[in-house]
Amino acid sequence: MPIGPHTPIPRKDKITVEYLVNSLRKAVKLDIECCAAPNACSNRYIYEPELHRPGLALSGYLKLYQFQRIQIMGNTECEYLSNLTMEEQVKSFGQILSFDLPVIFLTHGNTLPEHLMQLAQEHFIPVFRTPVESTKFMFLLRDFLEDQFATQTIVHGSMVDVYGIGILISGKSGIGKSEVALDLVERGHRLVADDVVVLTRKNNVLMASATDMNKHFMEIRGLGIIDVMSMFGIRSIRYQKRLEVVIDLFLWDEHTKINRTGLDKDYVDIMDINIPVTRLPITPGKNITVIAEVIAMNHLLNHYGYDAAIAFQDKVRQKIAQKGNSKKTPDSAVDYFEGDIE
Repeated sequence: MPIGPHTPIPRKDKITVEYLVNSLRKAVKLDIECCAAPNACSNRYIYEPELHRPGLALSGYLKLYQFQRIQIMGNTECEYLSNLTMEEQVKSFGQILSFDLPVIFLTHGNTLPEHLMQLAQEHFIPVFRTPVESTKFMFLLRDFLEDQFATQTIVHGSMVDVYGIGILISGKSGIGKSEVALDLVERGHRLVADDVVVLTRKNNVLMASATDMNKHFMEIRGLGIIDVMSMFGIRSIRYQKRLEVVIDLFLWDEHTKINRTGLDKDYVDIMDINIPVTRLPITPGKNITVIAEVIAMNHLLNHYGYDAAIAFQDKVRQKIAQKGNSKKTPDSAVDYFEGDIE
């Protein structure tokens, strides 16, 4: 593995309801109003990103009730309660409040009768309401929770945004990863992280970022620590970038097998996600910076459906398939050489 061993760990093992609600208001820009037990939010914890609709639990089926999850009550649940008598409402709602629920969200602008809100207050179960419809609210909430509980790992290398492609430059210590990244920044590309790169898996995507300590800083051997943002400006850095390509640098060895055509694709497995990897041998005079730019542009071409290696292979096969061609020398790409006069 070119980037060394890595052990995925959860980004967070729990968050408080207070942190969740504040983040949804500030980061996700959701309108959320507290209806009951606001003082209990700091003592209620969420341990997983999954959500639960307590429709069956309200009707009395509690055998498989996922009470440890965030409870979402939309039009169906609130309409069901509204068609019950007051005694039935207290019994139905009270039986789910008997569990240690983290929080209840009322969506689509729904509300509950005052006596049910008072019941939640007595059980210290926070209740919030939002005008956002259930499907949209659950999508936004689940996306935020998956980000908070995502798995992370730390790798050694330099992460750079090159033409919009997130490239992780890896290799042994001292091989020149930071120097290549610095050269790319000087050419107008953007640094994400140097030396220590934090990779976070969100769904099927790996997002790269720096740590609080090393963001925007680089260590250049023989020079020391430099501040990239102060030196090159705000356009030279970014806080996060999706990892799409790994460039593994290694010292040239004539016995090492090198990919000459690009037909054989190599991948590295990082947290169960395959990332394309290009292994580049280091030799005197080799311009790794330009090659890194070409790798980024070639990745863009592949993404949009064009593969130069396959296109060249097809041309070779077409030439071999031609019959009656006994010429020993290949055809020129030019049929008529005009005078080269300036």
